[in-house]
Amino acid sequence: MIKNVSVYCSSSDSVDPAYADAAQQLGRYIGEAGHTLVYGGGNAGLMGSLARAVHTANGRVVGVIPDGWQDIDGAAYEAADQLIPTRTLQKRRAVMFSRADAFAVLPGGFGTMEEFLEVVSLKQHQRHDKPIVVVNTLQFFDPLLVFFDHLFENGFAHSKACDLFHVAATPEEAFQQLNMTSSS
Repeated sequence: MIKNVSVYCSSSDSVDPAYADAAQQLGRYIGEAGHTLVYGGGNAGLMGSLARAVHTANGRVVGVIPDGWQDIDGAAYEAADQLIPTRTLQKRRAVMFSRADAFAVLPGGFGTMEEFLEVVSLKQHQRHDKPIVVVNTLQFFDPLLVFFDHLFENGFAHSKACDLFHVAATPEEAFQQLNMTSSS
């Protein structure tokens, strides 16, 4: 049963507003379902939009934030139900992973890609069987999916790796995928 959803996403405010809208929609679904958001603890960008939407929908928010980031004015989502400081980004990922029952990936930068690929790799190596869904807002992940095809075609990965995660066009579809995969 899914209770805690770890969401990986950008903290940038310099992106198309459609990405923030998608984060808000996903946050609303998480909150309305009574789930807890576990995320990077940021107040800006998609992170902030997501967390505020979860709270607006009466959900619970747990932020996992590296030491020192709380000291940067406005960086942390101080309204979180719980903020967990960690010494390193690696520890942050470990805490988010251990608390998650499922993972959702919204558009983001290098950190988001690292988090996504880590949970896929861990699933590939049978370290977990938690659902993973990628929210492909504005086809953001299409180039990455093409690169995955390149890996398959050249023998660096097996195409069965795509069975480890789902790709959803919308937050609604992503949330439905998480709910469907949680019962299997």
